[in-house]
Amino acid sequence: MADLKFRFIGGASAVGNLSLYVEMDGLRMLFEHGMTPSKPPDFVPPAPEVDAAFLTHSHLDHSGTFPRVARDMDIPVFATPPTVVTTPLLLYDTLKIARIEGHDVPFDRNDVLLLDESFHEVHYGKYEEIGPVSFTPHNAGHIPGSAMYEVNGSRSFLFTGDIQTVNTHLVWGCRPVKTEVLFVESTYAGREHPPRDEVERAFIEKIHEVVDRGGKVIVPAFAVGRTQELLLVLAKLDYDMWLDGMGRTVNNIFLQNPEYLRSARKLKKARRRFNVVSRSSDRKRAMDGDVIVTTGGMLEGGPALHYINRLKDDEKSAILLTGYQVEGTNGRLLMDEGVLDLYGRRERIRMEVCFYDFSAHAGHSELVDFIRKCDPEVVVLCHGDNREALAEELRGEYKVMVPDDGMEYGV
Repeated sequence: MADLKFRFIGGASAVGNLSLYVEMDGLRMLFEHGMTPSKPPDFVPPAPEVDAAFLTHSHLDHSGTFPRVARDMDIPVFATPPTVVTTPLLLYDTLKIARIEGHDVPFDRNDVLLLDESFHEVHYGKYEEIGPVSFTPHNAGHIPGSAMYEVNGSRSFLFTGDIQTVNTHLVWGCRPVKTEVLFVESTYAGREHPPRDEVERAFIEKIHEVVDRGGKVIVPAFAVGRTQELLLVLAKLDYDMWLDGMGRTVNNIFLQNPEYLRSARKLKKARRRFNVVSRSSDRKRAMDGDVIVTTGGMLEGGPALHYINRLKDDEKSAILLTGYQVEGTNGRLLMDEGVLDLYGRRERIRMEVCFYDFSAHAGHSELVDFIRKCDPEVVVLCHGDNREALAEELRGEYKVMVPDDGMEYGV
């Protein structure tokens, strides 16, 4: 009989809806319980009864259905301090967008409050015990506070969540952890990222080009992580720059947890280069500026839609996308068809649209290097739609598993 059994409730073969059930030494554990921010949003199926849950970070594809877990079960949910504080912000925003767009959501504000009460804060490198197993969170390098969980009992395993192995302006890259069983994300399996310095150079050159021709630059950004990285990238530019949306609040949260940042001093300095939109009248002033960094990374909501709606017919202006656009989202619609759903109507966007790969995920070769340095016996690939690209390279070195959602496996 296997010492470790597992089943993906969602997200095994897709970037979204991630949720993993693991049973070891009689302890039942849940890792992530997310959603896919499509139209309408897709929520992961209900979780089985568990004894404890672990959340690696607050992004909705990992956290988006966790309030239902808190409602259904009285269990601890382990997460780092930045994750504990930022997760409710994203969940309340999910409820707000669903209310505006008329989508059903399998939880309410009271369930988010229950989740908030269920959180147990953990810290990088600090050993914890729960029942017959121990666990240690490690830096995942994805966003401030993102954690990989090393779990030890009769077997050892590592659940990575989303990882980035290279240093960014915002956080240090993650480091390998020796383990027997490795559950690893594969978002960019089969794809490499261009060198980050080249991406940043091209991004800044495009901003110069757009401003020089008399246009405005709209930079939709994920509030948690990407906004702060972009502030650091843009801090040296001498333009009239504005910051709008939830990213403002998240800046303050991160600065209150400086140990999870590469340099709190640099983030403070970068923040001072931006005018902050604090009220609706400020948005008129922002429209007179040059660059607006604004919440709405996949254009599913947030102030980004307000600015784009005002500028949609301005061919001198540009939308610079900097994050992964999931299938079924407004951002992917813009990239594929040049149109956006703006307040219930599909509109042709005549602004220039460009994509810059500021991904906070490891690329294919970085994943392979990370896996080899973890030196596992078993590699379980998840959270990716091209897992076979990784599996082909790793077979022969390890037992590689490419599981399906809903199926139980043992190792």
